[in-house]
Amino acid sequence: MAARDVFHEAVKQALIADGWTITDDPLIVRLGSIDMFIDLGAEKLIGAEKDDMQIAVEVKSFLGASLVNEFHTALGQFLNYRFALQQKQPSRVLFLAVPLDIYMSFFSLALAQGVVAQYNVKLLVYHPETQEVRQWIS
Repeated sequence: MAARDVFHEAVKQALIADGWTITDDPLIVRLGSIDMFIDLGAEKLIGAEKDDMQIAVEVKSFLGASLVNEFHTALGQFLNYRFALQQKQPSRVLFLAVPLDIYMSFFSLALAQGVVAQYNVKLLVYHPETQEVRQWIS
């Protein structure tokens, strides 16, 4: 299993504060002989009909030397995880969790905006210090 992201616990607490129940930590999705470890699985009761929404969240800190390389890695993981979820848990929606400061700086650039739009990357923007969800971007 891969090491947890630096902000894993902050995102987990932000989800709980936002009304989500953590169901998996990590969420393991087996596709053939490959186990994929998505950081978090969660669900939330939605509306009067008592339906629940299920999500998976891949947490990224973007603390490496190159934001572009971090973005390449995050995008590759996101696409692979989304494919696996579509095969095994098609009702679960995948989000890429990114820190607020990185969202405001790097994700405002044309490259990131274009790729996020082209590949329909759903984002969860979080504040690591206050452990808050700041924005859901679908």
